[in-house]
Amino acid sequence: MDRRLLLGLRFALLAGVLLAAVGAAGHAASALGAHVLGGTWLTTTLGPTGYVLLAHPRSVTSRLRNAVVGHGTAVLAGLAALAIFGLWSARSVAETHQETLPQVGAQAVAVAVTLLVLTLADAHHAPAGATALLVASGIARPGPPLIGLLVGLAIVLAVAPLLARLPGERHDTATMDAEETPMG
Repeated sequence: MDRRLLLGLRFALLAGVLLAAVGAAGHAASALGAHVLGGTWLTTTLGPTGYVLLAHPRSVTSRLRNAVVGHGTAVLAGLAALAIFGLWSARSVAETHQETLPQVGAQAVAVAVTLLVLTLADAHHAPAGATALLVASGIARPGPPLIGLLVGLAIVLAVAPLLARLPGERHDTATMDAEETPMG
C-alpha cells in the first residue's frame, strides 16, 4: 500500500478518535446535567489544533507551551476585543448571519493581537487564530460556549500528544517529498 495512504489513514483514524472522544465527552456531560462545564465542546478550533498536533508532532507549533500560550492569548484577546468594541452582550455572527462593523473590528483586533503576542513570546500556534475569531465573533461568548471551548481544548491538548506517540509512522507531512516554501 502507498506510504502516503497509510500515513493519511493513520492521521484520519487518530483525528477521528480524538474528536469523537471530545464530542462524546461533551455529550455525556450534557446528558448528566453538567451544564456548568459549558455547551458545545467540539468547536471549529479543535480541528486545526488536532491536525497540527497529530500530523506535525515535531513541529515548533505543536509544542504544548505554544498551544497553551496560543489559545490562552486568543481567548484573552477575543474577550478584550468584545469588551473594547461594546459587544459583550451582542448576538453572535452565527445568530445574525452577518457581521456588524464593530464585530469586524473586534475579530480583526483579536487575531492581530494574538499574532503579535505569539510572535513576541515565540510561541507560534496557527490554530489560535481560529480561537480568537470564535471568541471575538461571539460564537464562543463568555459563559457556557466559552467554557465548552476551553474544556474541548483541554482534552485535545492532553490527548493528542499521546495519540501522536502511538506505534506507527511518525513522519511529519512537511518532510514527505519536497522542501516547503512560504507559499507551499
